[in-house]
Amino acid sequence: MSTYLSQVWQLLRNYVRGTRLQEMPKTTSPETEAVLPLGKSIKEPDKNVKFAQDNLQEYLYSPRLQKSLEKWTIPKSGLTFNIDDGTSGTLPSGLSFRVGDRQMHEEIYDLLGNEALKPEIVNQVMELVVNGKKIRPELLFWRLEAFYHRWCQGEFIDGTPDDNLPQKTRLKLAVQNIAIGLRQVDIYTGLNVLILLLELHRYAQERDELKQKITFYPSAQPDTDNFFTSQLLRIINYSDVLEIGNFSSIVGQFLKGGNFRSAYLGDANLTGADFSGADLSLAYLGDANLTGANFSGANLNGANLGDANLSGANLSGADLSSTNLSGANLSCANLSRADLNRADLSSTNLSRADLSRADLSSTNLSHADLSNAILFGANLSEANLSSVSLSHADLCRADLSGADLSHAILNGTNLSDTILFSTNLSDAILVAADLSYAKLNGAKLNNARLNGAMFLGADLSSVDLSRVILNEADLSGVILNDADLSGADLSDAILFGTDLSYANLNSANLSGSNLSGAILNGADLSHSNLSYAILGGADLSDANLQEMTWGKKQQWEGVRGLETAVNVPEALKEELGLN
Repeated sequence: MSTYLSQVWQLLRNYVRGTRLQEMPKTTSPETEAVLPLGKSIKEPDKNVKFAQDNLQEYLYSPRLQKSLEKWTIPKSGLTFNIDDGTSGTLPSGLSFRVGDRQMHEEIYDLLGNEALKPEIVNQVMELVVNGKKIRPELLFWRLEAFYHRWCQGEFIDGTPDDNLPQKTRLKLAVQNIAIGLRQVDIYTGLNVLILLLELHRYAQERDELKQKITFYPSAQPDTDNFFTSQLLRIINYSDVLEIGNFSSIVGQFLKGGNFRSAYLGDANLTGADFSGADLSLAYLGDANLTGANFSGANLNGANLGDANLSGANLSGADLSSTNLSGANLSCANLSRADLNRADLSSTNLSRADLSRADLSSTNLSHADLSNAILFGANLSEANLSSVSLSHADLCRADLSGADLSHAILNGTNLSDTILFSTNLSDAILVAADLSYAKLNGAKLNNARLNGAMFLGADLSSVDLSRVILNEADLSGVILNDADLSGADLSDAILFGTDLSYANLNSANLSGSNLSGAILNGADLSHSNLSYAILGGADLSDANLQEMTWGKKQQWEGVRGLETAVNVPEALKEELGLN
């Protein structure tokens, strides 16, 4: 206590010194100028003076607020009450307090109507609630909640002139030379009470003995018919009358862990708000401005975020299953480890978003922009990715089994070590994509463009690659046995040591390709074009060479199995002396 008083005394001394400095004349007499060196005239009060004044107000204000919170929870003299006997989550009927409702409401306006509560003040109050024994959190919550509901209805600001609490507080502040508008008083008061209720709710939800008694719904409790609640949206819009973003700047940092289930927040400005760990399930946030908001660990199951601006938002670890994110802007957002199972992300902007290890299974991402996104280890099995843009995205070790990537753009995309079992990549554009060690068993790549793509160590056995464009692609060492490459363009491709046994290469263009050491036994090369291809060490045993085209100066040295190849053109037999 002595330390606290000494600190207050020091602040008072600094305040008095600052006041005296302000009262001193700003001009100096000739005599004074003669004594003072050039440029050393009396200075303006130090900036530390204002800091000391602010600290003084804080030191004096915090105890006042704490004392009032204590008073508001004291029952009338002679009354005893067992909290456990009360109705869960409501103020017991018949309970009266030493400070009545009317007096308490007036004190709330006088204490909280001047400016927004600072985090340090809120922390001090909550420390008193947690560690002190004078404040009963249940009673404080019930009384503040009752005030909050009446404030939301505009009861106090709509009061008659002789009974208008915001007006009375404003007049009291005017006596202290504090100029403030009527709406400012009302908005500050309501938002400060909202902050205290949010903090009490978060504290109670971490304690088994309180979580049933203290449950706060800022937007009102959702009814059984699953209708949206709009109370919080009205508060946001009312607060932003003073300044755009006013609600978010005052209350935004205190929304974490809050209960916003089924709240209607369409078009709301919640820039930078902290919803971490909050319950926003079934909430409507369509077209809302959520730039830079924090939703880490939040429950957004079944929520509607269609066309919302979530650029730079943090959604790591959030539950976004069955969430509607169609048309939303999630560029540069953090969605790592988020649960997006069965979410609707169609036409969503996810460019440069972090979706590493996110669950996107069965999610609708058609026409979404995922260019430069990070999807390392993400689960995209059975997802709808048709016509999606994944250019230069990182899908290393992602699971895309059964996903629909038809007509998708994957230029320069990292698909190394990716699971692509039975994935539909028909008509997809994969120019210069990296498919090294990808698992492509049963995948459909017909009509896909794979110019310059890398397939080092990839397994393409039994894959449908009909009419695919693979010119200049590096397929060296790739397993393509039994693959369907009919009508494929493999011109100038690198197929060094590639296993093409029993592959269907009917009408394929292999001109200029490097087939050194390639395994083509049993392959169907009918109507294929092998002109200028490098065939040194290639195995053509039992291959079908019907109506194959080759160059006039084709090099056949080192080619194996020609003696067992079938349907060898007569001209080639004659050229090689095989007759």
